[in-house]
Amino acid sequence: MERSTRVSVFESDKPAEIQLIKSKLDDADITNETENNYLTFTTTPTATTLKVMVDLQDEKKAFEVIDAYLQQNQNQ
Repeated sequence: MERSTRVSVFESDKPAEIQLIKSKLDDADITNETENNYLTFTTTPTATTLKVMVDLQDEKKAFEVIDAYLQQNQNQ
């Protein structure tokens, strides 16, 4: 059984933003999943950050998709 290494390509505490990024990655045929982590130190104990995780071999392509989305939204 082959284990794949997963890496975080996007983090946010806004579920809607996470869903949008996941949708963009799905459209690009990049398998992804969301991981929940509690934030510490500077935030309240109930705040969570969501991470979008992809396989290591898809990391570069995922960053390209995310960068294109962020640049597009920055210009609006």
